[in-house]
Amino acid sequence: MKLLEIGQAVLSYSSIVDGLTAPDPDAPNEIDTDGILTFFASKIAPILLAVLGVIFIGRASKGEVSKVLTSSAIAIIGLGFIAGAATLFFVGETLIDLMFK
Repeated sequence: MKLLEIGQAVLSYSSIVDGLTAPDPDAPNEIDTDGILTFFASKIAPILLAVLGVIFIGRASKGEVSKVLTSSAIAIIGLGFIAGAATLFFVGETLIDLMFK
């Protein structure tokens, strides 16, 4: 009786082990960098800009207008650098495609 129960338990767990060891047939070969960039641009960047806005509004309400203007200028310059980096990323990709075509 015990041997039969052990056999049934082993048989039920064997399908689980087969599922764990089976390779994923649709495994991607490359990292989707376009998807990652789209995710950051659509989800993370607006949240960071909202946090900066709340900080700037909080400082301005305390009367620290000069610090707000300085921080705003730094943030705008930073956004310019980010936009420039994204532009260079796409320009570089285009140049590589042209060279190795």
